[in-house]
Amino acid sequence: NENINGLIRQYFPKETDFNEISDQEINFVVNRLNNRPRKTRGRKTPNELFKGIRTCLLPD
Repeated sequence: NENINGLIRQYFPKETDFNEISDQEINFVVNRLNNRPRKTRGRKTPNELFKGIRTCLLPD
């Protein structure tokens, strides 16, 4: 969606050649974005939300 595109552009400008970006750099950005609190989700991170869903679906 447009919001995540804007967040990605903070790390990779529009003309970025992703053939020149290492997997390590991409993983760094993915980790940063997945651990960034989102206002629309009650200041929770995507990782926190995923862990909550996973816990509900896969109880011990």
